[in-house]
Amino acid sequence: MQYKLIENEQSEEIANLAVCLTNEIIERTGTKHFDVDVPLAIELCKKYVSTGLYNVIAAFDAGSIVGFGALCESHSLYAEGAFGIIQEFYVMPEYRSKEVGKGLIREIIKFAKTNKWKRLELCTPPTPEFDRTVEFYKSNGFEITGGYKMKHAIV
Repeated sequence: MQYKLIENEQSEEIANLAVCLTNEIIERTGTKHFDVDVPLAIELCKKYVSTGLYNVIAAFDAGSIVGFGALCESHSLYAEGAFGIIQEFYVMPEYRSKEVGKGLIREIIKFAKTNKWKRLELCTPPTPEFDRTVEFYKSNGFEITGGYKMKHAIV
């Protein structure tokens, strides 16, 4: 398995995998948490990667992307400066439980250290449908900090 930052040309492939992630969340929970707009996801991914808003580390198997973590930088007083947010993290089902996700986390942590981030944060999909996901992150050094992910749509 090879892990590296993607090139902008690979943005469409990443966007399609992100759509797989959102569809999986919808299927498992039975709730439409997201509006899945594939052309928009592709357009946004290309824009975010090309402008440096997103850094995407991907896992490659024989040249094909089989998983990825999309990162962006944020800043806060509570984190004492810059930190990273894992916006999306996905491993294709046939590559799960094969250390691919663990390898991605390892590479993401290296990237965070290089960028002098104080911490990494992420939000997991809803539990109990994604209890295994929470356990995966905990086994890779993340801790539950409490609270809920909340949003307020600006329309």
